[in-house]
Amino acid sequence: MIKFNGLSETGKIESVLMKSPAKAWLGQDNVNMQWQKLNYPEKPDFQKVLQEYNQFASIIEAHVPDVYYLPEDDNTSLDSIYTHDPVIITEKGTVLCRMGKEERENEPSLAGKYLEELGMPVLGEIKAPGKLEGGDVVWFDDGTAAAGLGYRTNREGVRQLRELTKGLVEEIVEVPLPHWNGPEECLHLMSMISPVDRNLAVVYSRLMSVPFRNLLIDKGISFIEVPDEEYDNFACNVLTLEPRNCVMIAGSPRTKRALESEGATVYEYHGLDVSIKGGGGPTCLTRPLLRK
Repeated sequence: MIKFNGLSETGKIESVLMKSPAKAWLGQDNVNMQWQKLNYPEKPDFQKVLQEYNQFASIIEAHVPDVYYLPEDDNTSLDSIYTHDPVIITEKGTVLCRMGKEERENEPSLAGKYLEELGMPVLGEIKAPGKLEGGDVVWFDDGTAAAGLGYRTNREGVRQLRELTKGLVEEIVEVPLPHWNGPEECLHLMSMISPVDRNLAVVYSRLMSVPFRNLLIDKGISFIEVPDEEYDNFACNVLTLEPRNCVMIAGSPRTKRALESEGATVYEYHGLDVSIKGGGGPTCLTRPLLRK
């Protein structure tokens, strides 16, 4: 039976859930029909998406022992490639989220069904009027989580998550998110922070509330600050494979150098079409099932 526990952002990934663009995007005709409705800033090129994703997947497969791929499903959109958001993984099973983006409403149940087939039970689900997306939940290794309150996640969703994880998580801190570019843009809590070790995180402080930033400082977490010119390149979206061993989109040299100066190994992939145009970086493309 598959082992599972995802209440960490920095433990070594032993297994992960992904979905290839061949199964999520299907082809250029499908991209042409959906990209504007999904509020992508530009139309992705499907052939470039395949190339970029293959480069990304090769990094993951070289470092993660078990990689599971969701199958094709007609009831999902292009967004289903971003497997981080529809489910949360605990040591007692899967929490099915309730998506704040209407076009993604079928993803949690479909991912949960697939994981049940692998032997992972469903712990519970977020129900209306609650909303919760995985990109708004950041775990810290001392039993604390932070949950962003914005257009994709609301207070009722966080309350239900607390109930479902009672006894597993000591505290879930609510973090109000800014309006930023409006409700149509995907701004998650993970849009401004990516932990790369227990005491180190890549952050974009200009989007952070002062109480949240101070909480991180009080926890002894040091910051790698993303410069303004690299934020739109998703430099703040860094996937940690294990402590100080991470993946990011190519094209953010200052952030990469800052990570390396802290002893991190950084792997890069070209992600203009698969990530930036779709609104989901390397963290979004993965849902770790087991971290140690």
